[in-house]
Amino acid sequence: MNNCENYRFIETHRPFRDLTFKFYSNGSLTIIDNSADEVISPRELKGASYDFYVRKRIAYIKQDLTAKLNKYA
Repeated sequence: MNNCENYRFIETHRPFRDLTFKFYSNGSLTIIDNSADEVISPRELKGASYDFYVRKRIAYIKQDLTAKLNKYA
């Protein structure tokens, strides 16, 4: 089963995008620009939205590593 965690982020500076970040349990990611209704890549993120992405990605990796350590320790 591939679980998904959704996070919404609205940029406060131009281009003022409304973004949805979908982090899947298999490590994949989908970023949706809700205003344009299109998928964007992490390379297209700047400023606060990029910072948000990096922080959530690091938190996901830490959570995944902790779960694996607990499972196999």
